[in-house]
Amino acid sequence: MKIAVVFDTLHPDWEDADYKKEVDAKVEEAEYDVGRALMAQGHEVLMVGVADQLAPVLERLATFQPKLVFNGCESFRGHARHEYALATVLEMHGYRYTGSSPTGLLVARNKSLTKKILAHHEIRVPAFAEFRPGEKPVRPSELRFPLIVKPLLEDASVGIAQASVVEDDEELGVRVKFIHEKFQQAAIVEELIEGRELYVGLIGNGTLQVLPIVELTFGEADGEHRIATYKAKWDEEYRKRKKIKNVYAKGLSDEVAAKIADTCTTAFHALWLQDYGRVDLRLTHDDAVYVLEVNPNPFLAQENEMADAAEKAGMSYDAFIQRIVEEALARRSA
Repeated sequence: MKIAVVFDTLHPDWEDADYKKEVDAKVEEAEYDVGRALMAQGHEVLMVGVADQLAPVLERLATFQPKLVFNGCESFRGHARHEYALATVLEMHGYRYTGSSPTGLLVARNKSLTKKILAHHEIRVPAFAEFRPGEKPVRPSELRFPLIVKPLLEDASVGIAQASVVEDDEELGVRVKFIHEKFQQAAIVEELIEGRELYVGLIGNGTLQVLPIVELTFGEADGEHRIATYKAKWDEEYRKRKKIKNVYAKGLSDEVAAKIADTCTTAFHALWLQDYGRVDLRLTHDDAVYVLEVNPNPFLAQENEMADAAEKAGMSYDAFIQRIVEEALARRSA
């Protein structure tokens, strides 16, 4: 089957052959992992990097005529908030593609809108407030310290650091101003939910497969807040120094595991996700489940928690990627 893998790139002038060299060289990037997996399944693969212009992308797709586009784009022109744009273009041009629709991508990108929808579906979320650029934060009385301040429209823990946790109104004002100036977008302020940090991957559409639950553990966080900062997620040296690890969650009762699965399934459907996704949770000491974020386009690299959880569930990486392909094709033909 002809499958085009599209992804954001820093090499706008590269052709398919240039990307294939990276694939053959086993460069560890998500798009190359996906490309290798698809080739291993016997598919004819075209690697298409998306930079700052869409015309070359559409020209290459029109020439290749893929049966499916594997959508790995997480931003456009350097802005994660435009993640939905390529799905929109693909849909308007009649291409089948993997992953969530523009609606799902756009809604889940907005942390405030996500929480409002989830709360409507009786899913627990942290109490929160949104402050637009230039707006001085006046804390609602129901928001109790400590609070955590995040950019409204980023993902992958971008903009989250130890300084994101604030203990009083003065610190709140400083951090909100930082978000406004640094990221040129609104800030969302949430109550900090203490508890276990859990990540739950899901695959499917109507009936979902809930993957084994992954936990982010904080080995040596003495004096620091146990939160998923950008460094805690992506800085390997920092993770080693602080003994931060991704492990499979242990000690969950069947009742709690079922509650987590039900919460994640409801969230997936409530936000119009498709094919696959991930829900980030906090589990409190009294087993209350809070949804922090829902990611419709989680990182699919072979050495990452989503693929690891799929392997734990009995799927090789190649089979995991093929499963996403099959879900997308079944969805569009149903």
